[in-house]
Amino acid sequence: MLGQILVLVLIIWVLVLRWQRRKMIDLSHKLGSTNHRTLPFVGHAYMFLGSDEHRMSQFQNLGREAYDKDDGVVTIWQGHRLYLVISDAVVAEFVLKTCLEKDDALKCLHLMTGNGSIFAPVNIWRPRRKILAPTFSPKNLAQFAQIFSRQSSIMVEQLQAAAGKGAFSIWQYLTTYTMDSVCESTLGVLVNSQKQTEQPFLKAFDECTQLDSSRLVQPWLHNEAVYKLTPAYKRHVRCRNYVVKFVEEVIQAKRQSLKKEKEAMTESDKYTKQDGLKTFLELLIDMSGGDRGYTDLELREETVVLVLAGTDTSAVGTAFTSMMLSKYPDVQDKVYEEIQEVFGDSKRPVVAEDLPCLKYLDAVIRETLRLYPPVPIIARKVDKEVSLPSGVTLVKECGLVVNIWSIHRNPRYWGSDAEQFRPERFLDAPPTHPAAFMPFSHGPRACIGYQYAMMSMKTAMAALLRQYKIMPASDDVDLKPLRVKFDVMMRDVDNFTLQLQERV
Repeated sequence: MLGQILVLVLIIWVLVLRWQRRKMIDLSHKLGSTNHRTLPFVGHAYMFLGSDEHRMSQFQNLGREAYDKDDGVVTIWQGHRLYLVISDAVVAEFVLKTCLEKDDALKCLHLMTGNGSIFAPVNIWRPRRKILAPTFSPKNLAQFAQIFSRQSSIMVEQLQAAAGKGAFSIWQYLTTYTMDSVCESTLGVLVNSQKQTEQPFLKAFDECTQLDSSRLVQPWLHNEAVYKLTPAYKRHVRCRNYVVKFVEEVIQAKRQSLKKEKEAMTESDKYTKQDGLKTFLELLIDMSGGDRGYTDLELREETVVLVLAGTDTSAVGTAFTSMMLSKYPDVQDKVYEEIQEVFGDSKRPVVAEDLPCLKYLDAVIRETLRLYPPVPIIARKVDKEVSLPSGVTLVKECGLVVNIWSIHRNPRYWGSDAEQFRPERFLDAPPTHPAAFMPFSHGPRACIGYQYAMMSMKTAMAALLRQYKIMPASDDVDLKPLRVKFDVMMRDVDNFTLQLQERV
Protein backbone atom coordinates (compact mmCIF):
# COMPACT_ATOMS: atom_id res chain seq x y z
CA MET A 1 0.00 0.00 0.00
CA LEU A 2 2.82 2.42 0.94
CA GLY A 3 4.62 1.64 -2.32
CA GLN A 4 1.51 2.45 -4.34
CA ILE A 5 1.13 5.77 -2.54
CA LEU A 6 4.75 6.66 -3.22
CA VAL A 7 4.35 5.82 -6.92
CA LEU A 8 1.19 7.94 -7.07
CA VAL A 9 2.95 10.87 -5.37
CA LEU A 10 5.85 10.56 -7.83
CA ILE A 11 3.50 10.55 -10.82
CA ILE A 12 1.67 13.62 -9.53
CA TRP A 13 4.98 15.40 -8.88
CA VAL A 14 6.20 14.66 -12.41
CA LEU A 15 2.91 15.86 -13.93
CA VAL A 16 2.99 19.09 -11.88
CA LEU A 17 6.61 19.69 -12.86
CA ARG A 18 5.83 19.16 -16.56
CA TRP A 19 2.90 21.58 -16.27
CA GLN A 20 5.13 24.19 -14.65
CA ARG A 21 7.78 23.67 -17.33
CA ARG A 22 5.39 23.44 -20.29
CA LYS A 23 6.68 26.69 -21.83
CA MET A 24 10.25 25.44 -21.58
CA ILE A 25 9.23 22.16 -23.23
CA ASP A 26 7.55 24.05 -26.08
CA LEU A 27 10.63 26.24 -26.50
CA SER A 28 12.84 23.14 -26.64
CA HIS A 29 10.68 21.74 -29.44
CA LYS A 30 10.87 25.03 -31.38
CA LEU A 31 14.65 25.35 -31.14
CA GLY A 32 15.48 21.66 -31.31
CA SER A 33 17.12 19.52 -28.66
CA THR A 34 20.57 17.95 -28.76
CA ASN A 35 20.94 14.58 -30.45
CA HIS A 36 21.84 13.05 -27.10
CA ARG A 37 19.15 11.13 -25.26
CA THR A 38 17.18 12.90 -22.50
CA LEU A 39 16.97 10.82 -19.31
CA PRO A 40 14.21 11.14 -16.66
CA PHE A 41 14.94 13.57 -13.82
CA VAL A 42 18.56 14.33 -14.81
CA GLY A 43 17.94 15.36 -18.43
CA HIS A 44 21.36 15.61 -20.11
CA ALA A 45 23.38 16.10 -16.91
CA TYR A 46 24.74 12.57 -17.29
CA MET A 47 26.73 13.81 -20.31
CA PHE A 48 29.09 15.72 -18.01
CA LEU A 49 29.99 12.85 -15.69
CA GLY A 50 33.55 11.64 -15.98
CA SER A 51 36.87 13.36 -16.50
CA ASP A 52 37.53 17.05 -17.07
CA GLU A 53 38.57 16.20 -20.65
CA HIS A 54 35.27 14.42 -21.24
CA ARG A 55 33.32 17.43 -19.95
CA MET A 56 35.13 19.73 -22.34
CA SER A 57 34.57 17.36 -25.26
CA GLN A 58 30.82 17.45 -24.52
CA PHE A 59 30.81 21.26 -24.62
CA GLN A 60 32.67 21.03 -27.93
CA ASN A 61 30.19 18.51 -29.36
CA LEU A 62 27.21 20.62 -28.31
CA GLY A 63 28.88 23.68 -29.83
CA ARG A 64 29.33 21.92 -33.17
CA GLU A 65 25.73 20.75 -33.10
CA ALA A 66 24.60 24.34 -32.56
CA TYR A 67 26.69 26.07 -35.24
CA ASP A 68 25.66 23.44 -37.79
CA LYS A 69 22.08 24.67 -37.37
CA ASP A 70 20.76 27.77 -39.16
CA ASP A 71 19.91 29.57 -35.90
CA GLY A 72 23.11 28.46 -34.13
CA VAL A 73 21.18 27.22 -31.06
CA VAL A 74 20.56 23.78 -29.56
CA THR A 75 18.84 22.96 -26.24
CA ILE A 76 19.72 20.62 -23.38
CA TRP A 77 18.10 19.80 -20.04
CA GLN A 78 20.06 19.98 -16.79
CA GLY A 79 17.67 18.33 -14.40
CA HIS A 80 14.38 20.22 -14.78
CA ARG A 81 15.94 23.36 -16.30
CA LEU A 82 16.23 24.07 -20.00
CA TYR A 83 19.50 25.53 -21.33
CA LEU A 84 20.15 27.06 -24.73
CA VAL A 85 23.63 26.34 -26.08
CA ILE A 86 24.51 29.26 -28.37
CA SER A 87 27.18 29.13 -31.08
CA ASP A 88 26.10 32.08 -33.21
CA ALA A 89 27.63 35.54 -32.72
CA VAL A 90 24.40 37.43 -33.48
CA VAL A 91 22.38 35.48 -30.92
CA ALA A 92 25.24 35.61 -28.41
CA GLU A 93 25.56 39.39 -28.68
CA PHE A 94 21.81 39.80 -28.16
CA VAL A 95 21.59 37.63 -25.02
CA LEU A 96 24.80 39.05 -23.49
CA LYS A 97 23.43 42.58 -23.83
CA THR A 98 19.88 41.67 -22.79
CA CYS A 99 20.21 38.97 -20.12
CA LEU A 100 22.67 40.33 -17.57
CA GLU A 101 21.92 38.00 -14.65
CA LYS A 102 24.45 35.21 -14.19
CA ASP A 103 22.94 31.73 -14.24
CA ASP A 104 21.79 30.17 -10.97
CA ALA A 105 24.31 27.36 -11.45
CA LEU A 106 27.10 29.89 -10.89
CA LYS A 107 25.83 30.56 -7.38
CA CYS A 108 27.81 27.50 -6.34
CA LEU A 109 30.95 29.56 -7.04
CA HIS A 110 29.94 32.17 -4.45
CA LEU A 111 31.55 30.10 -1.71
CA MET A 112 34.86 31.45 -2.97
CA THR A 113 33.98 34.85 -4.47
CA GLY A 114 30.94 35.98 -2.48
CA ASN A 115 29.27 38.82 -4.36
CA GLY A 116 32.39 39.80 -6.27
CA SER A 117 31.45 41.50 -9.54
CA ILE A 118 32.20 38.55 -11.79
CA PHE A 119 29.27 36.49 -10.42
CA ALA A 120 27.23 39.10 -8.50
CA PRO A 121 23.52 39.75 -9.11
CA VAL A 122 22.88 42.77 -11.35
CA ASN A 123 21.74 45.01 -8.48
CA ILE A 124 25.14 44.51 -6.80
CA TRP A 125 27.25 44.33 -9.98
CA ARG A 126 26.00 47.57 -11.55
CA PRO A 127 27.08 50.08 -8.82
CA ARG A 128 30.34 48.21 -8.23
CA ARG A 129 31.16 48.26 -11.94
CA LYS A 130 30.97 52.07 -11.91
CA ILE A 131 33.64 52.14 -9.20
CA LEU A 132 35.78 49.40 -10.77
CA ALA A 133 35.85 50.84 -14.29
CA PRO A 134 38.08 53.90 -13.55
CA THR A 135 40.66 51.70 -11.79
CA PHE A 136 41.38 50.03 -15.15
CA SER A 137 42.15 53.31 -16.93
CA PRO A 138 45.13 53.30 -19.37
CA LYS A 139 47.10 55.49 -16.93
CA ASN A 140 46.66 53.03 -14.07
CA LEU A 141 47.37 50.01 -16.27
CA ALA A 142 50.57 51.53 -17.67
CA GLN A 143 52.09 51.70 -14.19
CA PHE A 144 51.71 47.94 -13.77
CA ALA A 145 53.96 47.25 -16.77
CA GLN A 146 57.00 47.55 -14.48
CA ILE A 147 55.54 44.83 -12.24
CA PHE A 148 54.93 42.51 -15.20
CA SER A 149 58.45 43.22 -16.48
CA ARG A 150 60.13 42.54 -13.13
CA GLN A 151 58.16 39.35 -12.47
CA SER A 152 58.66 38.05 -16.02
CA SER A 153 62.42 38.51 -15.56
CA ILE A 154 62.22 36.29 -12.48
CA MET A 155 60.24 33.76 -14.52
CA VAL A 156 62.95 33.70 -17.21
CA GLU A 157 65.61 33.13 -14.54
CA GLN A 158 63.64 30.29 -12.96
CA LEU A 159 63.20 28.62 -16.36
CA GLN A 160 66.98 28.20 -16.68
CA ALA A 161 66.63 25.14 -14.47
CA ALA A 162 64.47 23.45 -17.14
CA ALA A 163 65.94 24.82 -20.39
CA GLY A 164 67.89 22.35 -22.49
CA LYS A 165 66.89 19.40 -20.30
CA GLY A 166 64.08 17.88 -22.35
CA ALA A 167 60.30 18.08 -22.07
CA PHE A 168 58.70 19.66 -19.01
CA SER A 169 55.48 21.41 -17.99
CA ILE A 170 55.75 25.18 -18.24
CA TRP A 171 52.46 25.65 -16.38
CA GLN A 172 53.89 26.06 -12.87
CA TYR A 173 56.32 28.73 -14.08
CA LEU A 174 53.56 30.73 -15.77
CA THR A 175 50.93 30.45 -13.05
CA THR A 176 53.43 31.52 -10.38
CA TYR A 177 54.47 34.46 -12.60
CA THR A 178 50.85 35.61 -12.91
CA MET A 179 50.14 34.97 -9.22
CA ASP A 180 53.11 37.12 -8.18
CA SER A 181 52.18 39.84 -10.70
CA VAL A 182 48.52 39.91 -9.69
CA CYS A 183 49.17 39.86 -5.93
CA GLU A 184 51.68 42.70 -6.25
CA SER A 185 49.49 44.84 -8.52
CA THR A 186 46.20 44.06 -6.76
CA LEU A 187 47.21 43.78 -3.10
CA GLY A 188 50.69 45.27 -3.00
CA VAL A 189 52.00 42.01 -1.54
CA LEU A 190 55.13 40.12 -2.64
CA VAL A 191 53.93 36.52 -2.50
CA ASN A 192 57.17 35.27 -4.10
CA SER A 193 55.52 32.08 -5.36
CA GLN A 194 58.01 31.80 -8.25
CA LYS A 195 60.83 31.05 -5.82
CA GLN A 196 58.71 29.24 -3.26
CA THR A 197 57.55 26.01 -4.90
CA GLU A 198 55.03 25.08 -2.21
CA GLN A 199 53.38 28.48 -1.86
CA PRO A 200 50.32 27.76 0.36
CA PHE A 201 48.24 30.67 -1.00
CA LEU A 202 48.59 29.44 -4.60
CA LYS A 203 48.00 25.83 -3.57
CA ALA A 204 44.77 26.73 -1.73
CA PHE A 205 43.66 28.88 -4.64
CA ASP A 206 44.20 26.06 -7.16
CA GLU A 207 42.32 23.51 -5.08
CA CYS A 208 39.31 25.84 -4.77
CA THR A 209 39.07 26.28 -8.56
CA GLN A 210 39.31 22.52 -9.15
CA LEU A 211 36.52 21.82 -6.65
CA ASP A 212 34.35 24.56 -8.17
CA SER A 213 34.86 23.13 -11.66
CA SER A 214 33.71 19.69 -10.61
CA ARG A 215 30.68 21.02 -8.73
CA LEU A 216 29.60 23.35 -11.54
CA VAL A 217 28.67 20.54 -13.94
CA GLN A 218 26.92 18.39 -11.32
CA PRO A 219 23.53 20.06 -10.71
CA TRP A 220 22.73 17.76 -7.79
CA LEU A 221 25.58 19.43 -5.89
CA HIS A 222 24.41 23.02 -6.52
CA ASN A 223 22.18 22.92 -3.46
CA GLU A 224 24.21 24.19 -0.52
CA ALA A 225 22.63 21.75 1.97
CA VAL A 226 23.49 18.77 -0.25
CA TYR A 227 27.03 20.01 -0.97
CA LYS A 228 27.73 20.41 2.74
CA LEU A 229 27.26 16.65 3.15
CA THR A 230 30.15 15.86 0.80
CA PRO A 231 33.88 15.56 1.65
CA ALA A 232 34.58 18.12 -1.09
CA TYR A 233 32.79 20.81 0.91
CA LYS A 234 35.15 20.47 3.89
CA ARG A 235 38.19 20.67 1.60
CA HIS A 236 36.71 23.70 -0.15
CA VAL A 237 36.00 25.56 3.09
CA ARG A 238 39.50 24.86 4.41
CA CYS A 239 41.16 26.24 1.26
CA ARG A 240 38.73 29.11 0.92
CA ASN A 241 39.28 30.20 4.52
CA TYR A 242 43.03 30.34 3.95
CA VAL A 243 42.61 32.58 0.88
CA VAL A 244 40.05 34.81 2.60
CA LYS A 245 42.15 35.22 5.76
CA PHE A 246 45.19 36.15 3.67
CA VAL A 247 43.26 38.83 1.74
CA GLU A 248 41.53 40.18 4.87
CA GLU A 249 44.87 40.65 6.65
CA VAL A 250 46.21 42.57 3.64
CA ILE A 251 43.11 44.81 3.59
CA GLN A 252 43.42 45.62 7.29
CA ALA A 253 47.12 46.40 6.94
CA LYS A 254 46.49 48.62 3.93
CA ARG A 255 43.71 50.55 5.71
CA GLN A 256 46.02 51.16 8.65
CA SER A 257 48.94 52.31 6.49
CA LEU A 258 46.69 54.66 4.49
CA LYS A 259 45.29 56.08 7.73
CA LYS A 260 48.78 56.72 9.14
CA GLU A 261 49.92 58.24 5.88
CA LYS A 262 46.94 60.58 5.86
CA GLU A 263 47.49 61.63 9.49
CA ALA A 264 51.16 62.35 8.82
CA MET A 265 50.44 64.38 5.72
CA THR A 266 50.87 68.14 6.12
CA GLU A 267 48.63 70.70 4.44
CA SER A 268 51.29 71.45 1.82
CA ASP A 269 51.75 67.73 1.11
CA LYS A 270 48.15 67.58 -0.11
CA TYR A 271 49.07 69.87 -2.97
CA THR A 272 52.63 68.77 -3.70
CA LYS A 273 52.51 64.99 -3.22
CA GLN A 274 52.93 63.19 -6.55
CA ASP A 275 50.85 60.14 -7.32
CA GLY A 276 53.03 57.04 -7.05
CA LEU A 277 52.30 53.43 -7.91
CA LYS A 278 48.91 52.49 -6.46
CA THR A 279 47.61 48.94 -6.19
CA PHE A 280 44.09 48.00 -7.26
CA LEU A 281 43.21 47.68 -3.56
CA GLU A 282 44.28 51.28 -2.90
CA LEU A 283 42.46 52.48 -6.00
CA LEU A 284 39.28 50.68 -4.90
CA ILE A 285 39.48 52.24 -1.45
CA ASP A 286 39.96 55.71 -2.98
CA MET A 287 37.35 55.37 -5.73
CA SER A 288 34.69 53.98 -3.38
CA GLY A 289 35.08 56.89 -0.94
CA GLY A 290 37.83 55.96 1.51
CA ASP A 291 36.63 55.13 5.01
CA ARG A 292 33.04 55.84 3.94
CA GLY A 293 33.34 53.68 0.82
CA TYR A 294 33.61 49.92 0.40
CA THR A 295 33.36 47.80 3.54
CA ASP A 296 36.07 45.25 4.26
CA LEU A 297 33.73 42.54 2.95
CA GLU A 298 33.18 44.37 -0.35
CA LEU A 299 36.92 44.96 -0.73
CA ARG A 300 37.63 41.31 0.00
CA GLU A 301 35.09 40.10 -2.57
CA GLU A 302 36.40 42.34 -5.32
CA THR A 303 40.09 41.68 -4.65
CA VAL A 304 39.54 37.89 -4.52
CA VAL A 305 37.83 38.13 -7.92
CA LEU A 306 40.69 40.23 -9.32
CA VAL A 307 43.26 37.71 -8.07
CA LEU A 308 41.22 34.75 -9.39
CA ALA A 309 40.53 36.21 -12.83
CA GLY A 310 43.93 37.84 -13.23
CA THR A 311 45.95 34.78 -12.27
CA ASP A 312 44.20 32.07 -14.27
CA THR A 313 43.23 34.02 -17.40
CA SER A 314 46.71 35.37 -18.04
CA ALA A 315 48.46 32.10 -17.16
CA VAL A 316 46.21 29.97 -19.38
CA GLY A 317 46.45 32.42 -22.29
CA THR A 318 50.26 32.58 -22.05
CA ALA A 319 50.55 28.81 -21.71
CA PHE A 320 48.41 28.11 -24.79
CA THR A 321 50.35 30.74 -26.76
CA SER A 322 53.60 29.00 -25.82
CA MET A 323 52.18 25.68 -26.99
CA MET A 324 51.11 27.10 -30.35
CA LEU A 325 54.51 28.69 -30.95
CA SER A 326 56.16 25.34 -30.19
CA LYS A 327 54.05 23.73 -32.91
CA TYR A 328 54.51 26.52 -35.47
CA PRO A 329 58.23 27.49 -35.58
CA ASP A 330 57.70 29.76 -38.62
CA VAL A 331 55.26 31.87 -36.60
CA GLN A 332 57.67 31.91 -33.65
CA ASP A 333 60.46 33.14 -35.95
CA LYS A 334 58.28 36.06 -37.08
CA VAL A 335 57.50 36.99 -33.48
CA TYR A 336 61.21 36.84 -32.58
CA GLU A 337 62.12 39.06 -35.56
CA GLU A 338 59.59 41.63 -34.33
CA ILE A 339 61.01 41.46 -30.81
CA GLN A 340 64.50 41.99 -32.21
CA GLU A 341 63.30 45.09 -34.06
CA VAL A 342 62.00 46.55 -30.78
CA PHE A 343 64.75 45.46 -28.35
CA GLY A 344 67.71 44.50 -30.52
CA ASP A 345 70.32 42.61 -28.51
CA SER A 346 69.79 44.77 -25.44
CA LYS A 347 68.94 43.35 -22.03
CA ARG A 348 66.75 46.29 -21.05
CA PRO A 349 63.43 45.46 -19.40
CA VAL A 350 60.10 45.62 -21.20
CA VAL A 351 58.31 48.93 -20.64
CA ALA A 352 54.71 49.93 -21.34
CA GLU A 353 55.71 51.86 -24.47
CA ASP A 354 57.11 48.66 -26.06
CA LEU A 355 53.85 46.72 -26.01
CA PRO A 356 51.96 48.59 -28.80
CA CYS A 357 54.97 47.96 -31.08
CA LEU A 358 54.57 44.18 -30.76
CA LYS A 359 51.72 43.96 -33.27
CA TYR A 360 52.44 40.49 -34.62
CA LEU A 361 52.83 39.08 -31.10
CA ASP A 362 49.47 40.65 -30.31
CA ALA A 363 47.93 38.88 -33.34
CA VAL A 364 49.49 35.56 -32.26
CA ILE A 365 48.02 35.87 -28.76
CA ARG A 366 44.60 36.79 -30.16
CA GLU A 367 44.61 33.88 -32.59
CA THR A 368 45.55 31.57 -29.72
CA LEU A 369 42.71 32.99 -27.60
CA ARG A 370 40.37 32.40 -30.54
CA LEU A 371 41.20 28.71 -30.77
CA TYR A 372 41.77 28.17 -27.04
CA PRO A 373 39.75 30.72 -25.03
CA PRO A 374 40.62 30.41 -21.31
CA VAL A 375 36.90 30.68 -20.45
CA PRO A 376 35.20 28.41 -23.04
CA ILE A 377 31.59 29.03 -21.94
CA ILE A 378 29.52 31.79 -20.30
CA ALA A 379 26.29 31.05 -18.44
CA ARG A 380 23.43 33.53 -18.06
CA LYS A 381 19.80 33.38 -16.91
CA VAL A 382 16.66 34.63 -18.66
CA ASP A 383 15.05 36.78 -15.95
CA LYS A 384 12.15 37.98 -18.13
CA GLU A 385 10.61 36.93 -21.44
CA VAL A 386 12.57 38.31 -24.38
CA SER A 387 12.44 37.62 -28.11
CA LEU A 388 15.53 36.59 -30.05
CA PRO A 389 16.32 38.30 -33.39
CA SER A 390 14.72 35.23 -35.03
CA GLY A 391 11.41 36.03 -33.31
CA VAL A 392 11.52 33.06 -30.90
CA THR A 393 10.55 34.11 -27.36
CA LEU A 394 12.78 32.93 -24.53
CA VAL A 395 11.02 31.70 -21.40
CA LYS A 396 11.75 33.16 -17.98
CA GLU A 397 14.11 31.00 -15.85
CA CYS A 398 15.75 29.34 -18.84
CA GLY A 399 19.52 29.07 -18.77
CA LEU A 400 21.84 30.33 -21.51
CA VAL A 401 25.22 28.83 -22.35
CA VAL A 402 27.21 31.04 -24.73
CA ASN A 403 29.69 28.57 -26.19
CA ILE A 404 32.74 30.77 -26.85
CA TRP A 405 34.79 27.80 -28.01
CA SER A 406 32.39 27.09 -30.89
CA ILE A 407 31.66 30.74 -31.75
CA HIS A 408 35.41 31.20 -32.25
CA ARG A 409 35.43 28.24 -34.66
CA ASN A 410 32.18 28.93 -36.47
CA PRO A 411 32.95 28.92 -40.24
CA ARG A 412 30.12 31.42 -40.73
CA TYR A 413 32.35 34.11 -39.20
CA TRP A 414 35.87 32.71 -39.62
CA GLY A 415 35.71 31.06 -43.02
CA SER A 416 36.65 27.58 -44.20
CA ASP A 417 39.99 27.73 -42.35
CA ALA A 418 38.37 28.43 -38.97
CA GLU A 419 40.12 25.42 -37.39
CA GLN A 420 43.57 26.55 -38.57
CA PHE A 421 46.07 28.59 -36.57
CA ARG A 422 46.65 31.68 -38.72
CA PRO A 423 47.58 34.84 -36.74
CA GLU A 424 47.56 36.96 -39.92
CA ARG A 425 43.76 36.93 -39.88
CA PHE A 426 43.93 39.54 -37.07
CA LEU A 427 46.20 41.74 -39.18
CA ASP A 428 44.34 41.32 -42.48
CA ALA A 429 40.89 42.34 -41.25
CA PRO A 430 38.84 42.55 -38.04
CA PRO A 431 36.35 39.76 -37.24
CA THR A 432 33.21 39.90 -39.39
CA HIS A 433 31.01 40.45 -36.30
CA PRO A 434 31.95 42.20 -33.00
CA ALA A 435 30.82 39.17 -30.98
CA ALA A 436 32.61 36.62 -33.18
CA PHE A 437 35.73 37.10 -31.01
CA MET A 438 35.04 37.28 -27.28
CA PRO A 439 37.79 35.64 -25.23
CA PHE A 440 36.97 38.08 -22.41
CA SER A 441 33.17 37.88 -22.89
CA HIS A 442 31.10 40.59 -24.58
CA GLY A 443 28.56 43.25 -23.73
CA PRO A 444 28.06 45.21 -20.48
CA ARG A 445 29.41 42.40 -18.28
CA ALA A 446 32.52 41.72 -20.36
CA CYS A 447 35.73 41.26 -18.39
CA ILE A 448 36.85 44.68 -17.24
CA GLY A 449 40.48 43.57 -16.98
CA TYR A 450 41.06 42.36 -20.55
CA GLN A 451 43.70 45.04 -21.25
CA TYR A 452 45.46 44.11 -18.02
CA ALA A 453 45.52 40.45 -19.11
CA MET A 454 46.80 41.31 -22.60
CA MET A 455 49.61 43.44 -21.12
CA SER A 456 50.61 40.62 -18.78
CA MET A 457 50.62 38.02 -21.57
CA LYS A 458 52.55 40.19 -24.04
CA THR A 459 55.17 41.08 -21.44
CA ALA A 460 55.63 37.45 -20.41
CA MET A 461 55.87 36.20 -24.01
CA ALA A 462 58.34 38.94 -24.99
CA ALA A 463 60.57 38.13 -22.01
CA LEU A 464 60.34 34.39 -22.68
CA LEU A 465 61.14 34.60 -26.41
CA ARG A 466 64.04 37.03 -25.96
CA GLN A 467 65.81 34.36 -23.89
CA TYR A 468 64.50 31.03 -25.18
CA LYS A 469 63.37 29.18 -28.28
CA ILE A 470 60.19 27.20 -27.61
CA MET A 471 60.07 23.67 -29.04
CA PRO A 472 57.49 20.86 -28.94
CA ALA A 473 57.72 18.14 -26.31
CA SER A 474 58.90 15.60 -28.91
CA ASP A 475 60.46 15.65 -32.37
CA ASP A 476 57.26 14.17 -33.80
CA VAL A 477 55.33 17.44 -34.20
CA ASP A 478 51.57 16.93 -34.10
CA LEU A 479 49.53 19.75 -35.64
CA LYS A 480 46.25 18.27 -34.47
CA PRO A 481 44.20 20.41 -32.03
CA LEU A 482 45.43 20.27 -28.46
CA ARG A 483 43.60 17.98 -26.07
CA VAL A 484 41.84 20.23 -23.57
CA LYS A 485 39.88 19.88 -20.36
CA PHE A 486 37.28 21.94 -18.49
CA ASP A 487 38.54 23.16 -15.12
CA VAL A 488 36.56 26.42 -14.73
CA MET A 489 39.23 27.67 -17.11
CA MET A 490 40.06 25.52 -20.15
CA ARG A 491 43.46 23.85 -19.86
CA ASP A 492 45.75 21.50 -21.75
CA VAL A 493 45.32 17.82 -20.82
CA ASP A 494 49.09 17.30 -20.99
CA ASN A 495 49.67 20.29 -18.69
CA PHE A 496 51.40 22.46 -21.30
CA THR A 497 54.43 20.25 -21.86
CA LEU A 498 57.17 21.58 -24.16
CA GLN A 499 60.92 22.15 -24.39
CA LEU A 500 63.05 25.28 -24.13
CA GLN A 501 66.42 26.01 -25.66
CA GLU A 502 68.49 29.05 -24.73
CA ARG A 503 69.12 31.46 -27.56
CA VAL A 504 72.77 32.25 -28.32
